[in-house]
Amino acid sequence: MRWLEPFFTAWSGVVTHKLRSFLTILGVVIGVAAVIALMSIGKGTEQSVVSSIESLGADLLLIRPGAATEAGIRKASGTVGTLTLEDATAIYEEISNIAAVAPTYSTYVQIVVAGQNMNAQVSGVTPGYQQVQNLVITQGSFISEYDYQRSSRVAVIGLNVKETLFGDSDPLGQPLRAGNYIVHVIGVLESKGASMLGNTDDAILIPLTTMQLMLGQTRTSQGDHVVGTIALTVTDRAYASEVTEEIASLLRFRHQLGPGVENDFTVTSLEEIISSVTDVIGNMTLLLGAIAAISLLVGGIGVMNIMLVSVVERTREIGIRKALGAREHDIWSQFLIEAAMLTFTGGIIGVLIGWAVSSFVARTGLMPTVVSADIVILAVSVAVGIGLFFGFYPAWHASRLSPIEALRAE
Repeated sequence: MRWLEPFFTAWSGVVTHKLRSFLTILGVVIGVAAVIALMSIGKGTEQSVVSSIESLGADLLLIRPGAATEAGIRKASGTVGTLTLEDATAIYEEISNIAAVAPTYSTYVQIVVAGQNMNAQVSGVTPGYQQVQNLVITQGSFISEYDYQRSSRVAVIGLNVKETLFGDSDPLGQPLRAGNYIVHVIGVLESKGASMLGNTDDAILIPLTTMQLMLGQTRTSQGDHVVGTIALTVTDRAYASEVTEEIASLLRFRHQLGPGVENDFTVTSLEEIISSVTDVIGNMTLLLGAIAAISLLVGGIGVMNIMLVSVVERTREIGIRKALGAREHDIWSQFLIEAAMLTFTGGIIGVLIGWAVSSFVARTGLMPTVVSADIVILAVSVAVGIGLFFGFYPAWHASRLSPIEALRAE
């Protein structure tokens, strides 16, 4: 059992000097707790954003129009109308492995209901919009093919719109003035929140054909109906890349884009968006962890200072041990194990405090948090590693002391 002797000796040194051990542990606790709390916030934010995007469906593709150029400056994507309703029809009819296509056109309109009013975005949609957006109706029904073909003056509204305009009363069948048009509510959407396609809780959806009548919607030089975006779902996400290429080829042909001419549209898959989002948030999480790790570094320096003080205070003890036959290995292993004990204990306590802080933040609703096993293992491992790194010099210094000089120390 000789190999256990350094552990017992190190433990004795820790419990003998309680205040010194407490102060050493405190620095590590703060560092580990900060790492756990901040990285859990980053992880929780990433998971929340990805879940929000995935709620649209893992098989979603989004086509946006191109960007206009003014005075040599390229504007944001979607500033020029290059997508049409006829493009959406051609995509659905000519490309295989597509489950549903949903062209949309949106504009802001003043909405009035019995004295209540709000400025809201009204979107003209097709019946396929419900499938593409994974929408659930809690009251009434969604826009049907019949409504679409007849340009019916009907609307499906989000939960926030219902509560703002109708309060606790039943909105079904109630008139709603959108600009100069009167439409009747036929359905209410289940609360879903914001997504990359907008906030459905604030949505007012009417048939796209009705929207065209309301606005006298613009057409291209060929007479096609301009739309804002085209969203579609594929039958299997495995076909996403293949379908994306086929869409690009078809739209280039329809828009008469010659070789070397840039696309006047963009096709984005949900996987690309998720990848971009996770990369950005992942980098931010690492940055938060790095900032928090600075306190761990400070705690490590504190470990080294305390251990150096410990060596000075126990010089005579070291001299006696070496005079009785203790080897250099026995001395430095004792102090190194002592440093590891302190930082490991601080790491465990820091994990518990960091987890408690993360849970508190999540329960208050300030932001989502996720404490994963990899964060815990990383934080504790770094804490112990820092303890060993900064504890090595004091341990090595103690093992190199001459027994005679150590015994003469006061």
